[in-house]
Amino acid sequence: MDHETSTGHVTRKTVLRAALAAGMAAPAVLMGVPALARTLTGGEEAPELTPTCDDGDDPTPAQMEGPYFKPNSPRRSSLLEGNTPGVRLTVSGYVFGLACRPISGVLLDFWQADTNGAYDNTGFRFRGHQFTGADGSFKLTTIVPGLYPGRTRHIHVKAQAPGRPVLTTQLYFPGEPRNNTDSLFDPRLLMTVRDAGGAREAAFDFVLNVPQNPGPTPTPTQTTQPPGGSWAVGTAYRAGDAVTYGGAAYVCLQAHTAQPGWQPPNVPSLWRAV
Repeated sequence: MDHETSTGHVTRKTVLRAALAAGMAAPAVLMGVPALARTLTGGEEAPELTPTCDDGDDPTPAQMEGPYFKPNSPRRSSLLEGNTPGVRLTVSGYVFGLACRPISGVLLDFWQADTNGAYDNTGFRFRGHQFTGADGSFKLTTIVPGLYPGRTRHIHVKAQAPGRPVLTTQLYFPGEPRNNTDSLFDPRLLMTVRDAGGAREAAFDFVLNVPQNPGPTPTPTQTTQPPGGSWAVGTAYRAGDAVTYGGAAYVCLQAHTAQPGWQPPNVPSLWRAV
């Protein structure tokens, strides 16, 4: 759900999300990623290690459906039709289960107001459904919804993993003045939004209440780089192994297989300078 905690810790699902976006296969990502992938700020102690992938996220909270839902929306990933007025918005993300594994084939049904704050109750403007890909990803092309009395800006969504109950919820925009007065607003449902050349790009990762087997933890075996050698991608490191990188010495804090971007200075949850 969240990409970063309030203390600045990057969650494990953030690492997974980045790896998935880079094109790494999900099983490989899950086998190679550390049990608790966080960054530490100065003066913080290393977090307690855990064999599970829990990074403090609960399942995405539900919210009321509201009066404007309509079934049988068209299957489409873009809600734009012709010269649709409004600020273009792209919402992308992933759907995860309780073990941080991405879920494919999740039904996501979106509906929202137009730029004037009105819902189409006769047709299907700004309504559509899609399914997550093999990597659990989705992408929605739409506009920034308008405001109507009593509510802040929001996008409605129903999410259903195959054979599981439907989650009905709403997504919100950061920095909206009405977030403070909307009785339904929930900060746990804030998207990450940025400007993109006159348009806006948003990201949100859903966490569904879907039990998953976290899968076996690989038994690290030493490969070409023995303890005391230089850090190298693809090496299976054990807790206590010592390496050098950039002329500095580091000791491994938890077993993992080195991936690009996990150089010792970048991931203090895996390496401690000595």
